[in-house]
Amino acid sequence: MAKVKKAPRPKAQTPKGFRDYFGAEVTDRAEMLHQIAEVYHQYGFDALESSAVETVEALGKFLPDVDRPNEGVFAWQDEDESWMALRYDLTAPLARVYAQHRNDLPLPYRRYAMGPVWRNEKPGPGRYRQFYQCDADTVGAASVAADAEICAMLSDCLERVGIPRGDYLVRVNNRKVLNGVLEAMGVNDDAQAADVLRTIDKFDKVGEQGVRELLGKGRLDASGAFIDGVGLSEDQAEPVLAFLTSKSDDVAKTFANLRGAVGGSAVGAEGIAELEQIGDLLAAGGYGADRIEIDPSVVRGLGYYTGPVFEAELTFEILDEKGRKRQFGSVSGGGRYDDLVKRFTGQPVPATGVSIGVDRLLAALREKGRIGSTVQGPVVVTVMDRDRMADYQAMVAELRNAGIRAEVYLGNPKNFGNQLKYADKRQSPVAVIEGGDEKDRGVIQIKDLILGAKIAENASLEEWKERPSQYEVARGDLVAKVREILDLNA
Repeated sequence: MAKVKKAPRPKAQTPKGFRDYFGAEVTDRAEMLHQIAEVYHQYGFDALESSAVETVEALGKFLPDVDRPNEGVFAWQDEDESWMALRYDLTAPLARVYAQHRNDLPLPYRRYAMGPVWRNEKPGPGRYRQFYQCDADTVGAASVAADAEICAMLSDCLERVGIPRGDYLVRVNNRKVLNGVLEAMGVNDDAQAADVLRTIDKFDKVGEQGVRELLGKGRLDASGAFIDGVGLSEDQAEPVLAFLTSKSDDVAKTFANLRGAVGGSAVGAEGIAELEQIGDLLAAGGYGADRIEIDPSVVRGLGYYTGPVFEAELTFEILDEKGRKRQFGSVSGGGRYDDLVKRFTGQPVPATGVSIGVDRLLAALREKGRIGSTVQGPVVVTVMDRDRMADYQAMVAELRNAGIRAEVYLGNPKNFGNQLKYADKRQSPVAVIEGGDEKDRGVIQIKDLILGAKIAENASLEEWKERPSQYEVARGDLVAKVREILDLNA
């Protein structure tokens, strides 16, 4: 009889493009999301938690460069053969929710949402297939006052979480202005317009000359490969270059430059007027150019947005993996998307919103030293006699009832040294010890593990010479003494 082969053990490894988050990382993210939610709530937005799964039909055409429903998203066929997918952002689900419940929701509807999204894309350094987003949107408000409010709220969020003024800038542009530029160029073909948009999107990478070449015959990239251009004449390309280089230190001059770029285009003039109104509204709220500025070089997602677009960029420098200085870059973006809900209702529904990249913002806060400190573990009540577990549980209950994080050691209590090693690994501030002798005398030993670690590192420091690292106190003084040690080490 042939020997039955054992099934191979599964590999204990994270799936490609995904990662695990441990204690401090989860705590830092939760705290940051809480701070952002407070700002959103302060602005009058309500929380919404929608399904993580949507029909592919509901997600629509705004998938990242896909031709099939199971590309770009994690999708599968349900038992009725309809396609389902994990959400790839928090905006498409909002459009579905609003269309489905619009008769019961206020108009405008202001909501915020936070949670993971999934994209079935090729992973890379810092690029994961699952990541967190933190969105706020206003549905049903056509006024650009809604866009200005989003920009102000984004600025407040960044400052609330610890990005100081001067280390960030919210930059604002308008898709209508670019539509005016395309009109001034005489570009009416959708395919050619899409090529122009893609070229504009490369402005921050290749600069003015690179865009000029790509709008024309083409250019050699850094590897020496030739990239075909859009094929426009120099005269046709000029409005785009005027648009991209129109920003001036004087905002009035910027608007004058933009008017020159859009020529006689009515839609372009409308977009400029909206930007001027946004600037006035923000100035009235006390948001100056040091926090929010009009910047025509913002070209994010221009194929998706229908009006104002905005992006939050962190302006401080960091060192890249090769030790070179560079700016941290964008952590948030958004804009007006008046056509998304229309897919469900058949009627235009104005909407505008913003999405904060949670992982990017957390990385920025770590760069600034605002987070990333060691999270203090729980007080550990050691077990000297396993037959007296009820006594140790009573101690833990007292500490927890007093608001102190605490746990009983639940491993093998035979080796006391291992219990202290466990407490060190848990980064515990205090260990509580009660053996049979202490029990008979009505006392407990309380060990200051933080001070003990400092003494072990440098026993010669004067400030610690007079301070004991272990105390014997009456059993009734457990909570008071532990709190005193925690306060000393705070």
